[in-house]
Amino acid sequence: MQGYFCGLKNPTGAMEQRFTHQLSIEKRIESEKAAVAFIKAISELWYDKGIETLLFRNQLIDKRTSEILNLHHYARKFVGRNITINDTLEVAQAMLLVDLCPARIDIGRLTAEWLEEGNHSIQNFLAGKLRDFVGAENKSAIPARDVVLYGFGRIGRLAARELIAMEGKGEQLRLRAIVTRDRDKSTLEKRASLLRVDSVHGPFPGTVEADEENDALIINGRMVRFIAANGPEEIDYTAYGIQDALIIDNTGAFRDKEALSRHLKAKGASKVLLTAPGKGVPNIVHGVNQLDHNPAEIDLFSAASCTTNAIVPVLKVINDALGIEKGHIETIHAYTNDQNLVDNMHPKYRRGRAAALNMVITETGAGSAVDKAIPGLGAKLTSNAIRVPVPDGSLAILNLTVTKDTSVDAVNELMRKAALHGPLVEQIMYQMSNELVSSDIIGNPCPSVFDSKATIVHTDHRSIVLYVWYDNEYGYTRQVMRLSKYIAGVRRKAYY
Repeated sequence: MQGYFCGLKNPTGAMEQRFTHQLSIEKRIESEKAAVAFIKAISELWYDKGIETLLFRNQLIDKRTSEILNLHHYARKFVGRNITINDTLEVAQAMLLVDLCPARIDIGRLTAEWLEEGNHSIQNFLAGKLRDFVGAENKSAIPARDVVLYGFGRIGRLAARELIAMEGKGEQLRLRAIVTRDRDKSTLEKRASLLRVDSVHGPFPGTVEADEENDALIINGRMVRFIAANGPEEIDYTAYGIQDALIIDNTGAFRDKEALSRHLKAKGASKVLLTAPGKGVPNIVHGVNQLDHNPAEIDLFSAASCTTNAIVPVLKVINDALGIEKGHIETIHAYTNDQNLVDNMHPKYRRGRAAALNMVITETGAGSAVDKAIPGLGAKLTSNAIRVPVPDGSLAILNLTVTKDTSVDAVNELMRKAALHGPLVEQIMYQMSNELVSSDIIGNPCPSVFDSKATIVHTDHRSIVLYVWYDNEYGYTRQVMRLSKYIAGVRRKAYY
């Protein structure tokens, strides 16, 4: 009966397996404890020092322990370094001891650089890397800016969520009011309900209460006024204590310079940002061309379209490195509210057919819109769109002919570097998953999610096909927030 004990073969092997399993549990518990401590440090940096932290472009504020650990797993794959939660915890806790100015800092980048250099104490390392973030000369106060959301649809509600979530100490953008055409107070509770829950993006992580007496929503304890108006010029924002406000127009009703200028006739309004392509105003893809337009000299801006924000960062990288001779862009786009739920009359061809039942060929202006961000490139591109039966999450297919020989590995490395270093790190996310599908994109903060596993390069080495995913609601809203901070002049120093 050698080798048997209590009816089991090889009891020593079974014990070793149990021991190994127990060790893995204990290791996971230690990681989760470190993640809890890390979250505490991140929260103190945010609320006490006004420091917004990221891990390779991914927001760290209001994340759960499992999300924090998953982001570290992604970081290890992305940068090719074994960055652990204990490494980033040490950096975060050391940052608490440094007298830093309010800033936006990528702890992932800091940690990777600290591990690479390897010959400095963490305090000496931070003193060198963040020298421009320390000292009275770097702590000049940035006045907070009032924000009004004109319209409260899909983008408006996501913008409200983001403005509340990122308010922190109230030193950047402050959501003060929302304008709708409603005059019936009974709709206020419905507005509150639409903010509390969302069929695509889930519940709002906080409290939303309707205050009918004051025509307001109380969102996480903050009062946000609801103003009813038939036109922008009839509003006096100063009557609500709102001054020098940035108006974010997400109605889509005012799309040219003349119409958008009506907002500036309202008392208390000073800048306007349209969340759609605009005529006669700068169309900006943040990260690409915002520095070409000075908010001190311009009052009206457009954040272009979600598709334009998805494709322009990738096109810029490819055009700068390889030169684009010509190309076609096809967007596989989630259906939107301008389509019919069931077959019915519609002013545009095909969009009258049931959105959730059909793939619908339709037009897109994204190709020509590229020219407004990258002058001269739009004329080399054609574009079209197919609306498909998903409520959110879209895909742009870029079929390009480039002027230099390249390969799949070379193209992917260009995109990986752009996602890791340089001016487009907030715009491009480099994905390495073989299993990526549209639902995986929901909630992604980057307007361009580059699918490296799908890259195709023809044997002629000049014809390439790139696949770029995007959350056409949330990813675009985050671009609107980035541009809003630039226009409002509240964008902080950044290290990422």
